[in-house]
Amino acid sequence: MPSNPLATYRVAVEKELKECFASREGFLYNLLRYHLGWVDQQGQPESGIKRESFQSLVAPAVCEALTGGFAPSLPLAAAVELAHNYTQVHADVQAGRVDAVTRPSIWWVWGPAQAINAGDGFHAMARVAVLRMLDQGVESEKVLAAASMLDRSCLAMCEGQFEDLAFQDRLLVTTAEYDAMIANKSGALAGCAAACGSLVAGAEEASQERFREAGTKLGMAWQITRDVLDYWGQEGDGVTASNLLNKKKSLPLIHTLENCGTAAKREIGSAYMKRVLEPSDLSRIIEIMEEAGARSHSENWAGQLVGEALEVLSSEGIPTERQAGLRALAAEAISSSVHPVNS
Repeated sequence: MPSNPLATYRVAVEKELKECFASREGFLYNLLRYHLGWVDQQGQPESGIKRESFQSLVAPAVCEALTGGFAPSLPLAAAVELAHNYTQVHADVQAGRVDAVTRPSIWWVWGPAQAINAGDGFHAMARVAVLRMLDQGVESEKVLAAASMLDRSCLAMCEGQFEDLAFQDRLLVTTAEYDAMIANKSGALAGCAAACGSLVAGAEEASQERFREAGTKLGMAWQITRDVLDYWGQEGDGVTASNLLNKKKSLPLIHTLENCGTAAKREIGSAYMKRVLEPSDLSRIIEIMEEAGARSHSENWAGQLVGEALEVLSSEGIPTERQAGLRALAAEAISSSVHPVNS
């Protein structure tokens, strides 16, 4: 297996995605292609491969671990990627986020109404992508099971996003509530990808559930790492904290509020009572979080979730020579060197 299995998966998933779009014409699909990084605002091709989401890499990693190959999982990986992007397009609108990773978001360029259309288009295309499994000779029962898994994970993501938005109106959110929220918002799709990857590999139902559990934990760890990167930035400069600007309650802030003194709680509460937080508010809140050890606590919790996921996977008796993709995925879930993805 190549030394960088995730790079191999990304190229293969990109190819599968482009095949999903091959017969799709019209400007709606150009909006989707724009979001994926394939064309510019005029619909003209742009070079370079967009980095696929963490969740879309889970299915090929699991499939290869079980069978030695990942080709049967590619329609599922594409479906997961499309589903992930449907939530991202909608989340950009909900958060008023001007930039979607590396470019202006769809809603900023074409308006929120067309962004909602684009997000819905991604969702519909995700379901169509699952049906491509039939072209590979996968039994219809498995295709139906995979479609059901995807639908349930999309519903769970909506539940998680609902809670994430609801938390913005509350100052106090518990760690347990946060864990439950990200298990849905970010864990459900990764868990679905893991379960589906094992499904096409021929795993029994009990094994599929164990892979779902492991995938969910990896997705949760990935989200916590994104939260840390958002507060402290790629270079630890604390200038990219969109979570604070949107008054979101992610783990570093929740840990701080659960463990800091009364005076610090008052400071944070006073800042959050403002309609718009000022730069001085952002830097002070991050300072308080650092004093409370929030960054190390969050990184340790993400690491623990990855460890738990690997323990679940080890129970499947996967040969060492087939573990490279899963271990690379586990490392990426807690890596601070990857480019942050809107979350």
